[in-house]
Amino acid sequence: MAIEKPAVFFLIGPTASGKTNLAVELVNTFPFEIISVDSAQIYQDMDIGVAKPSQDILDKVPHHLINIMKPNEAYSVAQFTKDALKLIDEILMRGHIPLLVGGTMMYFNGLEKGINQMPMTDEQFRKDIEIEASQVGWPKLYEKLKSVDKETAEKLNPNDAQRISRALEVFYSSGKPLSSYHQSENKDVFPFSVCKLGLMPSNRKILHQRIEFRVHEMIEAGLFEEVRSLLQKYPILQSHMPSMRSVGYRQTLEYFNGDIEEKECIDKIIFATRQLAKRQMTWMRSMENLNLFDCSNDFISKEVITFVKARL
Repeated sequence: MAIEKPAVFFLIGPTASGKTNLAVELVNTFPFEIISVDSAQIYQDMDIGVAKPSQDILDKVPHHLINIMKPNEAYSVAQFTKDALKLIDEILMRGHIPLLVGGTMMYFNGLEKGINQMPMTDEQFRKDIEIEASQVGWPKLYEKLKSVDKETAEKLNPNDAQRISRALEVFYSSGKPLSSYHQSENKDVFPFSVCKLGLMPSNRKILHQRIEFRVHEMIEAGLFEEVRSLLQKYPILQSHMPSMRSVGYRQTLEYFNGDIEEKECIDKIIFATRQLAKRQMTWMRSMENLNLFDCSNDFISKEVITFVKARL
């Protein structure tokens, strides 16, 4: 007789789909503990632009994997997977149910499908690459990447600093191209059964309206002041770093550098957020066994709670 795997729940949705409020309701109804699956909310001192839950919510309903890194530090899918698996075990040991909530699809995918065992981050190689990039530019390093890992390079933009840096770092530290690790079958198996809840708008215009409203709320709440404070607290922050490539921060840095006006900055944030939501929904459509709920439905909480209750 097969031993039944412990259950975990995924709550997945595009930005501005209402994941946080729904997650809080689920925690108040069931013995859930939340693990955040968000590659921007991991950063300390970045609150407004990443739509981090308010401190009041975090005090009442703790979220794991929020505020765990400084903005000048790197965090990988591999590290997230390691941290999330440890937390899932701890939550289950407490007799609770892990509820993984967010919109970083690569984190969800890496956790469930397993990731290839790549070399860990090597800070010295990373620093050397950044110094070289400051001297010759990322397009030159892109050409270098093409010479050692053409397959990976062809998937990247010549100015994609973060991914070019990582691919070169892997090659320098292991002597093997990044693409060879993606081809490997040496992946970990997710040892839990998963119930996936997906929030998807039946009318994309409603989501676009929510995004526009949220961006204007962020500006009024002090997004520009938050970025200024970050630059003062972490003087080594640069636009190519993962934290500063987050939507909202990247455009604000352009504004501060004098490349665009304030109105254009806000318009670009709205456009980039909509594009992010589009990518998130495209990824969701390819997910297996995803139970979809209309996030524009006023009764979504009741529907999801009824659905979850039937599966516990």
